[in-house]
Order: sequence, then structure tokens, then C-alpha cells
Amino acid sequence: MDESRPLARILLFGVQHVLVMAATPISAIFLMSATLRLGPALTVNLLSAAFVLSGVGSLIQSLGPWKFGPRLPFVMLPGGAPLILFLAIADQYGLRTAGGAVILTAVFSFVVLPLFSRLLTLFPALVIGTMIVIVGVNLVKVGAVLVTGRPGQPGFADPVNLGLGMATIGFTVLFYLLSAGILRQLAVMLGLLAGTALAAAVGAVDFGSAAGGGLFSVPQPLPFGSPRFDLVAALPLMLYSLASMAEATGQTVINAEAVSKDIDRRTAVPKTIRGDALTSVIGGCFGLPLMVTSGENIGIVRVTGVRSRYVTAAAGVVLIVIGFLAPVTHAISVIPSAVIGGTAMVVFGVITVLGVQMLGRCDLDQHTNTFVCAVALALGLLPILVPGVYAGFPPNLRILLESGVAVGAFTAAVLNLLFHHIRPGIAARVAAGRTESDDSNR
Repeated sequence: MDESRPLARILLFGVQHVLVMAATPISAIFLMSATLRLGPALTVNLLSAAFVLSGVGSLIQSLGPWKFGPRLPFVMLPGGAPLILFLAIADQYGLRTAGGAVILTAVFSFVVLPLFSRLLTLFPALVIGTMIVIVGVNLVKVGAVLVTGRPGQPGFADPVNLGLGMATIGFTVLFYLLSAGILRQLAVMLGLLAGTALAAAVGAVDFGSAAGGGLFSVPQPLPFGSPRFDLVAALPLMLYSLASMAEATGQTVINAEAVSKDIDRRTAVPKTIRGDALTSVIGGCFGLPLMVTSGENIGIVRVTGVRSRYVTAAAGVVLIVIGFLAPVTHAISVIPSAVIGGTAMVVFGVITVLGVQMLGRCDLDQHTNTFVCAVALALGLLPILVPGVYAGFPPNLRILLESGVAVGAFTAAVLNLLFHHIRPGIAARVAAGRTESDDSNR
């Protein structure tokens, strides 16, 4: 994991990480632009900032300066639930308040981190393994939606997109099957490039979006104006940050396992969270939603076998360069979502398998562990498999319930505490009381 290979090879592997995950910042910013009706200039500025901050965060997490970053092969990205919350706050309170909410939430993470660190004993392998399975299933669904589109919307399950997604998976399998050495390690990127070439051949690539613009794109700070700080508006994002900390715990542990590194969770996990918070503070100043560690690259590490944290550091450098080079940003944006989705499904499926492997070491033959895992999976997967199931609940409560990862992690942690800590203690006291009673009767 700490090995630095020749620079050219490190950069090549770093580019693979970037190609697989470039769709996340692109789709996040495009969603922001469409939802909030932002102009083209502001959209380009935010896209540039998203790439630059993703790169900065990746460098922090991979290199681990001072107390920031666990020195594991991590990549940071915007998007997901934090983006949805950002959009909700912006819609209700305005963009300046949404930017302020991101900064407040990042500071809040620093404040509550000491307390959270003391609660890490509530997240043993049984809890983390369950959480990683839920994360993996959720991510596979995200990748699948990139291929199929959303049900009920125009173009859903378009045969061309389905064909491109399946072909990309097939190309990836083929490269992994027939290649060896460095080519096999690059199977994910080669599959994505082959899928893109096929898409271009069938006319599914819009090269027009890659044209136009200058050579450089420098992100401008405070694109919405000076941030407005409103604790009430920021509360949903702050509540979500607690779930994000739990998810960062699972990702840190599973990432360390993927690269075969023994870590002390009490020190490594807080470093990951500090890296997330620091990057989010900076990102908030550039109009971005919360920045979080990405689970995608863990799957890439496991598929390719390339464990070096210098690879994700190189990916960070590439992301920063992309953020400043407008033509490269536009070129990456032409990769069809169906192709990216096919690649993502493979990578995210590997994350699910990592969670299953961790659960396999948790003595599931013990009925109590099976019960804890089953209940947590059922409740955690419910909002993922049945979207909108909590639509009738109050907004703030719905935000937490609709995060399957948060629900699953909380359920597993509480049940683990009840069955493995509280119940044995009660049983021991009851047994001791019976023994004392028997002795007194004699």
C-alpha cells in the first residue's frame, strides 16, 4: 500500500480511478444546474471546482498530512444524499444559505468528532459488514440507473443504453479474462474505453458537448455570494453528517482490509472524518455540497489488485489538472452514462462482496449474529428497494429514514449493543442474584 511504482505507471492507474468516477462530479453539478436553473458560466465554474476539490480531498486522504487523512487509497467526490439535501436547502432558503449550511456542517463534524470516536466500539465487524453490504447494494442500484434511466421517465430501459451497459460489462470481463499483468489491472478502464468506442460507433456519443470554451477554467470562490449561516436550515445536513461519519467508519475499515493494512480504528477513522470535514469546508466556500470519501475506488482497488495509496494521490493530481483544463473536462463529460453505469455496476458489486466477506468472518452460525444482520439488512434495504416508502413522514425525519445506510448502521449498532452487551450483563446479574438467593436459603 505504501509502495511507489514508476511515475508513468502510477499516473496510468490514477487515470483509471478518474475515468471510472468522473461521472459523479459531472452528474452532481449538472443536476445542481438543472434543478437550480444555473447559467452556463456558473455551471462551468462549479464543475471546475468539483474536480479541483475532489483532487485536493483525494490527496489529503491518501497522503495523510498531520491529523487529516488515514493514508489509505481514497478518492473524494461530491454527490449522493448530501447533494439532495443541498438542493433542498437551496430551494427553500436560497443558495447562499445552502453554502453556509455546508460550512456549518463541516465545522459541526469537527466539534462532535471526539464524542463519535468514543462510540466506535459500537461498530464491530458485524455492524460494519452489514453496512458495507447495504452501501454496495445501494451503489449497484445507482450504477444500474445510469444504464436504464429512472422508471417513469422518457427513455427508461432504452435498448441501446441497456446494450451499451451490458457490452461495457462484457468488455471488462473479457479484458480481465484474457489479459495479464498491468493490462489485467487496467481491465476496468479498458472496458470503459471499449464501451465508449462502441457508443461512438452506434452514434450514442454527443461530441458537440465537448466543443467550445477556453483552455483554462479557474474555479471562483463564493460563486453565490457571501454564505449565510442559518442553524435551522443546516440542521438536516448536520443530522446526515452523523450517518456520514458511520459510513466513513465502514469505508475506512473495508479499505484497510482491501489493502491488507492493520489499522487502529480509534485513530484512522477520525483522520478520515477530519479529511472529509476539511475538504467540505473548502468546498462550501466554492459553492459545492458536502464532499465525502468515495466507495467506488475501494472496488477498483479490489478488482485490479493495485493497492498503492500513491495511485489515488496521482488520481487527485489528475482531478486537479482536469479542473483547470476546460477541454479535458468537456471530453470526459461526453462518455455516455450507460457506459459509466456498466463499469460502475462491476465496481460496486465488488464492494457488496467485500461486505459479505466481512460478515463471513462474524460467526453467522451464531443465531444472534444472524438475527442482528437480518433485521439491519431488512430495514436498511427497505428505502433502497422501495423508494418513497417514507414519503408521508415529516421532512427532517424522512431525510434520515430514507438513508438506508444510516438506518442499517443504526439498527445493527443498537441490536449489537442489546444482544452482545446489555443482555449478557443483565443475564449475569440475574444469575448472580439467584446464586446469592440459593446461598441465603441454605
